[in-house]
Amino acid sequence: MDWPISEVARMSGVTARTLRHYDETGLLPPARIGANGHRYYEEHQLLLLQQILVLRALGVGLPEIGRILAARVDEVDALRGHHQRLLAERDRLDALADTVSRTIAELEQSRKDGNPMTINRPENLFEGIQPSQYEDSLRDFSELAEAATRRTATMGPAEVEAGQRERTAQMIRLAELLTAGLPADAEPVQAEVDAQYRALMELRAVSAEEYRAIGRSCVDNETWRTAYEAIAPGLAAYQRDAIEAYATSRLT
Repeated sequence: MDWPISEVARMSGVTARTLRHYDETGLLPPARIGANGHRYYEEHQLLLLQQILVLRALGVGLPEIGRILAARVDEVDALRGHHQRLLAERDRLDALADTVSRTIAELEQSRKDGNPMTINRPENLFEGIQPSQYEDSLRDFSELAEAATRRTATMGPAEVEAGQRERTAQMIRLAELLTAGLPADAEPVQAEVDAQYRALMELRAVSAEEYRAIGRSCVDNETWRTAYEAIAPGLAAYQRDAIEAYATSRLT
C-alpha cells in the first residue's frame, strides 16, 4: 500500500513543501512518482519520516540526520536508540520544569513576605539546563555565527560558562515577566531585549530587519522554539513579539 504526498502530509503534520524538500535533498525520496507527477510513499518511507521527525525533535540538524540514515542501521535498533534519547530528553525537561517551578515558588513566597529573594545556591537555578544546546542558535545568520565563534575563541572556559549562564538567566527573567502578565512592549521586557541586542552589537552591527528575523526564528526555528517552550509555554512568541516591538520603537 502507498499514500500520496497529501495524505502523508496530513498524517504526519509535515507540509507537502517540506516533504518535497526532503526528496530534493535526498533525505527522503518517495517510493515512486506517479504518472500524474505526484509523489507516493510506502511503509518504509513512513518509518524513515518518523525517524527524521524524532531526530528533529531532539534538535538534530538535517545534515546529521542524513548521515544517520545513510548508515542504514537496522530500523528496530535505530528506534531503540531514538527511544533512549527521548527518555533522556524527557528526564532533562522534567528537571528543567522542576527548576522553573521551584524558582517561581521562591519568588512568589519572597513577594508574599515582602522580602527580596535570597538565592542560597545559585547553581540550583540552572538544573536541567544545557546551555550548549543553544550555541548554534545563530547558525541561520552566518556572519553573526562567525563573529560569535571568533569571540568565543578568545575567552577562557570560565568566561564562556558565565556567558552561557547569563543567556539562560535572560530567558528565565523573560519567562518571569511573561508569567507576571506584562505585555511584550512593557518597559521591563524591552530592557531585557535591549540587553540582548547590545550583546549582539558587540559581535557586529545588527540592523532592525536582521533583529526582526532573529525574533521570528525564535518561533520558526524548531530548535529555538523547543528551547524557549521548555522554560515557559508561549515564551518563544513572547520573545519574538518583544523583539518586534523593540525594533519598531528603537531601531527604525
